[in-house]
Amino acid sequence: MHLYNDKGDVIADAVTTAYVADSKQHRPVTFVFNGGPGSASIWLHMGMFGPKLVVVPSNAQDAGNSPYQIIDNHLSPLDKTDLVFIDPIGTGYSKLAGKGSAKDVWGMEEDAKSVSQIVKRWIAKNNRWNSAKYLAGESYGTTRAAAMQPYLDDGMSPIRMNGLILISQALDYEGSTPTADNMISHVTYLPTMAATAWYHHKIDQTSITLPALVAEVKAFAVNTYLPALFKGSALPQNEFDAVAEKLAYYTGLPLKLVKRANLRINAKHHVKLLMADEGLAVGRLDSRYSNDELDDLDSFPKYDAASVAVSAAYNAALRHYFATDLKVSWDRDYVVSSKEVDHNWVYDRTPGREPHYVNAAHALSEEMRKNPSLKILLASGYFDYATPFFDGEYTFGRYGIDLSRVTRTYYESGHMIYLHKPDREKLAHDIHQFYE
Repeated sequence: MHLYNDKGDVIADAVTTAYVADSKQHRPVTFVFNGGPGSASIWLHMGMFGPKLVVVPSNAQDAGNSPYQIIDNHLSPLDKTDLVFIDPIGTGYSKLAGKGSAKDVWGMEEDAKSVSQIVKRWIAKNNRWNSAKYLAGESYGTTRAAAMQPYLDDGMSPIRMNGLILISQALDYEGSTPTADNMISHVTYLPTMAATAWYHHKIDQTSITLPALVAEVKAFAVNTYLPALFKGSALPQNEFDAVAEKLAYYTGLPLKLVKRANLRINAKHHVKLLMADEGLAVGRLDSRYSNDELDDLDSFPKYDAASVAVSAAYNAALRHYFATDLKVSWDRDYVVSSKEVDHNWVYDRTPGREPHYVNAAHALSEEMRKNPSLKILLASGYFDYATPFFDGEYTFGRYGIDLSRVTRTYYESGHMIYLHKPDREKLAHDIHQFYE
């Protein structure tokens, strides 16, 4: 479908993949997208929601080379809802068209506006005005889902969502941006570091369970670690030493290294340091994965161990499925991850505005006030360094969000929860329960 600017000019050519039951009476419809920015919907399509899924090893091993196994996805929520997979402009088969340019679609507000237009045009074209409506997003897709609310539930043609499924949330980027001067990120990432250290046996698994460890670390992070960071150089030596010892245990790093870091363990460094004695770096998207990189002395991993392990499998599976099952024969390329979108993306175009962390939490909080029946499913993985699970708790606890309408679930997996089969099954159950 064509997208238009305020002057009525065509700016983009949007392509969706929709699964619609013959009988539409009382059927909900769910609009599904991934993140990036610049990612197509391939991951949720072939990993969780779609009628087919590609099989990758559940134990965080490399998926190998083709041929890959493509199976029926009996966990898909198609028994509960029609599904519309949206590839934002510049991803999948969607692209700029007519008078469209980067500044029309590749920014936080511009993206929210354009994807909202896709949703509204699809609803109008298919006469689904009176269907229950949901958004399901992963990673930046959760940012998008929140940022879309003012454009969906607007004054001109208001559309309310019944629910949002937020997988690996990223609403307030302060808690998911691990930089040296960002005190909050040291706190929000610590439980993820501890869970990863536990998974890779840097913490004795026989001495404590993962849920017990997570609960202990969260309490330490808030009650002890955060005050210590706030005190800075005024922290007494005995308190410094006590915090350092705990940090060394939780992060699996040498005590001397923790002290030299002045108690500030950067998550971007941790994925490289945790298994440095074995010459391995753990994954950012899923720290269960590890890889032997060429340069063991580099400060950061050169690539993400999880992404390189599964990306080729997902791409081959979706392209094969499109060509073989759905008979898609277009000559245009299906863009899985767009460098063009990434290079042209601008989060905030407001002139003269000082730099600030990306934040869509306010938009969600406002919409929950406008729409008192809106429900949220917040799904988080323990081994996720892109959007740490503790940041979800931090974010949802500080913007006036009605937690009685939020269901929070946790999984022993990473950013893409469905890569771990037991947790894919658990997430599917939780999603079905959410619809019910």
